[in-house]
Amino acid sequence: PGHRPGSPPMGQGRGPMEPNRPPIERMFGAVPPGRWWTDPAIVQKLALTPEQQKQIENVFQASRVKLIDLNASLQKEEVVLEPLLDVDHPDESKVLPQIDRIAQARAELEKANARMLLGFRGVLTQEQWKTLQSNGRPGPPPQSGNFPPPRNGGR
Repeated sequence: PGHRPGSPPMGQGRGPMEPNRPPIERMFGAVPPGRWWTDPAIVQKLALTPEQQKQIENVFQASRVKLIDLNASLQKEEVVLEPLLDVDHPDESKVLPQIDRIAQARAELEKANARMLLGFRGVLTQEQWKTLQSNGRPGPPPQSGNFPPPRNGGR
């Protein structure tokens, strides 16, 4: 046993958010990792008010337990799939329903994450949101296709 050569190992500390970000999160644009609203440099750059920081913290705390539970559910479903695939002749009648359960768990996690990001977005002004997005990821600023769409067509 072990994983099949050429297939990525599952469940080895690789979270469901890595290495690709979920589509909803890509639509919202990147936000810095962690509790960015408490980072003095980001607070200053965005000119966050103490009230905004408190509101964002409330959104985060309201989402946190659910995100932890949903992430754990996804990991459990992935672990159940491992032995089903780690045989010479996987049984499609067992594998396919488990893949469906994984897809559903991933969808629930993505929806909860999107609700949290939408909550963050609702606290910030449009300018603060744009600044956060442009500083939330390494590399160039986000391109068109992020939420919300630019008012001037992206130019």
